Amino acid sequence: MNAAKRHEIFRRLREANPHPTTELEYTTPFELLIAVLLSAQATDVGVNKATRKLYPVANTPQAILDLGLDGLVPYIQTIGLFNTKAKNVMATCKILVEQHGGEVPRDREALEALPGVGRKTANVVLNTAFGEPTIAVDTHIFRVANRTNLAPGKTVDIVEQKLLKFVPKEFLQDAHHWLILHGRYTCVARKPQCWNCMIVDLCEYKPKTAAPAVV
Repeated sequence: MNAAKRHEIFRRLREANPHPTTELEYTTPFELLIAVLLSAQATDVGVNKATRKLYPVANTPQAILDLGLDGLVPYIQTIGLFNTKAKNVMATCKILVEQHGGEVPRDREALEALPGVGRKTANVVLNTAFGEPTIAVDTHIFRVANRTNLAPGKTVDIVEQKLLKFVPKEFLQDAHHWLILHGRYTCVARKPQCWNCMIVDLCEYKPKTAAPAVV
């Protein structure tokens, strides 16, 4: 895919959604960090249902530590892998209090040192909470990047590096959210909605999906 196509793809995505953001609900960097940590192999909708009950009760590292593991679990037990996630949340809160004054660090190395926080989670926090031009390659972005030929790669790391290289700088800050939303609602896994896609003429995916027959 050439540079002109890539630029036009993001121009259209920006025109349709000038200020994209995460669908996770949060008001502070800490709330976002915990929501992203909980969202692994879970839906944003499911995470939001849990945090709407948790955050009014405990939305700081110390408050969650005060809640304790047994107090935290009932709030998040509807989320997949909740036992492991609960332990990671408690351990993360302990580190934040003891090493970072209860604040979320604006530093990749420090973020990735937190239990349950990998590169993808760190990228989301850096991008969404702190405005860094990072791209967290999840399953949606990986699929869109490969299917469209925007930034093809066999691993998430390769796709991330290619996107950082190929996405025009003016779009880099919001590219993460545009691509996630496009993959979540249009370029879906099993049968992409090519007939309803704003970049269909730019996409290099050959077997375009036809519109469903009207009954």
